[in-house]
Amino acid sequence: MEILGVPVDAVTEEEALARVEGFLGHPREGGAWLVFTPNPELVRCAQRDKEMMAALRSGDLNLPDGAGILLAARILGLPLKERVTGVDLMHRLLDLASRKGYSVFFLGTRPEVVARAAGRAGQLFPGLRVSGFHHGYFPPDEEERVVAGVRESRPDLLFVGLGFPREQKFLWRYRSSLGVRVAMSVGGSLDVLAGVKSRAPQWMRRAHLEWMYRLLHEPWRARRMAALPWFAGKVLLLRWKDGRGR
Repeated sequence: MEILGVPVDAVTEEEALARVEGFLGHPREGGAWLVFTPNPELVRCAQRDKEMMAALRSGDLNLPDGAGILLAARILGLPLKERVTGVDLMHRLLDLASRKGYSVFFLGTRPEVVARAAGRAGQLFPGLRVSGFHHGYFPPDEEERVVAGVRESRPDLLFVGLGFPREQKFLWRYRSSLGVRVAMSVGGSLDVLAGVKSRAPQWMRRAHLEWMYRLLHEPWRARRMAALPWFAGKVLLLRWKDGRGR
């Protein structure tokens, strides 16, 4: 299904995990299988940025990440099953990789943080093969060198947290050059894995209030939260137009 032009897959977390496991077992001709995590901020960005829209539309699995996506689907009468967050699926995939022998590579965030994330991943998931990691603070003219480093490490799974829209465009642009089976956009999940940021309590997650927790702990996000009323207005307008059409 699509929400304001951005494809979103109606999957549960278990179904998303099974689909990525299928990707790992069947390498894609022409490049990596891409996994994105659309939320209202990304949808708003895609509405204004053609390259971002092209990137998100190239995803092989677009998770319904963000309470706003679920609410929009409900308003539009689309059958999304549940919220599937990128951080939760990343942890499930790390567990899968440790059990099945798949290797992983972490790309993004600050140098000391990505190193810590790689180390903690090995502690949390014994037997996990970390083929490498690289920070996300590199200029555009070094992208090809970073891609070559990933390719030389030959990981099966690549987790990218460069911040949007950079990480989505990066994966879209280099999907055929990375030499990985699956590449996933994970945003700030590497900071969570490293333990430098915490997630909202479980009760807030169940109540779809994780955005409030983030805002309280990171007030600078207030500017980014401006995407929410814009997103809600666009969805309601689309619903009204659709209703009139009927």
